Amino acid sequence: MSDLRDLTRDLVSIPSHDDETDAGDCIEEWLRRETDADVTRDEVGNVIARREGAETGESLALVGHHDVVPPDDSQVDEGEYVLEEHDGRLYGRGAADMKGAVAAAMCAFRDAQSENLVFVSFVGEEIGGEGARHAIENGFAPDYAVVGEGSTGYSAPGVTDVAIAHKGRRASTITAHGTAAHASEPEAGENAIYRASEAIDAVRGMDGPGAEVFGEEVEGSVVATEIEGGSAWNVIPESCSVTVDERTVPGERAPLSRVEDESVEWAIEQDLPPMACDDEAFAQRVLAAAETAQDGNPEAVTKPHATDAGWLAEAGVTCVVCGPAEPGEAHTKDESVAFDVLERCCGIYRGVASGAEN
Repeated sequence: MSDLRDLTRDLVSIPSHDDETDAGDCIEEWLRRETDADVTRDEVGNVIARREGAETGESLALVGHHDVVPPDDSQVDEGEYVLEEHDGRLYGRGAADMKGAVAAAMCAFRDAQSENLVFVSFVGEEIGGEGARHAIENGFAPDYAVVGEGSTGYSAPGVTDVAIAHKGRRASTITAHGTAAHASEPEAGENAIYRASEAIDAVRGMDGPGAEVFGEEVEGSVVATEIEGGSAWNVIPESCSVTVDERTVPGERAPLSRVEDESVEWAIEQDLPPMACDDEAFAQRVLAAAETAQDGNPEAVTKPHATDAGWLAEAGVTCVVCGPAEPGEAHTKDESVAFDVLERCCGIYRGVASGAEN
């Protein structure tokens, strides 16, 4: 599929870590040229293409995002993204996360010609799902969604699996307050570091939450990752803050509010929701398409990373994650994607869309 490879190269070559406009232009122009769908661009830059059908039909969305994290210095030359190809792989910022999957979904959307089919590429996924949240707030609500984040290589090397759940991430800060005093008279103050240490001990004693989705276990975690406090070596600190990273699972959170008291505050800084597919028949439909598209034996798996599927699931959309990126590929200086896996994923997306017609 030379058109899929060419489209992937085009998308990956476009810088989109500071401004997604040019990548969105490329996606929009291609969809208008190659499909008969109703293509729109909302005020934040999301590109949405719809092929309407019978009013009673259930809608399926193929979902991606075209923003990327800032590139490594080696991935940029005079302001342009560097692309390399060898051993059947395309190397460049965004190849795996996730412009390759966006290109595969675009080609599948064009080829499937299914009714009630939607393609969307969001902006702002890497900064907390800003595009997805905007679309949801403005009525974006398909019945089902296949989100093209990475699911390849989870059950076995090279196999494209289907993620039926993923963890979320809740980032929070514990702030302990004390009273400053000269360190030569520690009894004259209240040491905020000591109070923060008690909160840290409480966090250390918390078990990460767990959940089960269609027989697959999803295990969360909670851990202190940063600490900051004090103003000088000879001053009893009046404030100390601790950053906590919690990997959340569907339906349960760690009881972090327990650390709060009259001198300790707990504040949530970011809360990216987890995802759990709520329709086993849909998960099996995507698995069947994955089996048809490859020689390997795909499995239902879980992902450790948050994606836009979390926001969609929170809004009531039945989701799975299925895409070409492999563990360890995203956000690296050697980020790459295999062309044959891109073609496989395009076939999976076409198969799922065709199944919606039956």
